[in-house]
Amino acid sequence: MKHSVPHDLGHDQAKKAAEAAFASYAERFAKYKPTANWTSPDRADISFTAKGITLKGVLEVKPASIDMDLDVPFLLRPFKEKALGAVDREITAWVGKAKRGEI
Repeated sequence: MKHSVPHDLGHDQAKKAAEAAFASYAERFAKYKPTANWTSPDRADISFTAKGITLKGVLEVKPASIDMDLDVPFLLRPFKEKALGAVDREITAWVGKAKRGEI
């Protein structure tokens, strides 16, 4: 499952927005045990647990977008659109906050 959220921020602000979005998501959806491990300045390995299955993927901060690629097993694909919508809303909200200087 690949998803991209466009931004017009510099790298540092885009990374702050991505980190804040993930932290907010992790707080609100703690029952899914979301984790993000930044392996480079631009890339984090992420994971979630849903229905007893751990989903793993990558979050990348690119010059014009914040991209997420998550491996979704067949059994959980019916939830794909809901998950994409939640991720898009969260990242878009934090990109907006970064543009307004709130982070």
